[in-house]
Amino acid sequence: MAKNERFEKVYAQGTVNVMEIWVDKETGVNYVFHASGYSGGMTALLDRDGKPVISPIVN
Repeated sequence: MAKNERFEKVYAQGTVNVMEIWVDKETGVNYVFHASGYSGGMTALLDRDGKPVISPIVN
């Protein structure tokens, strides 16, 4: 994996029904990705107040 890639996968579960969490290394925003069969989607991961989950950025 190249060091200049913007997104980093920090969590994964499943093989047929895939659930992953990706972090944007520039903004710290977390995204959830879900795939099942031939379909999938990605969206920002939100906390209980509806605000995006943001991880600390490590340089």
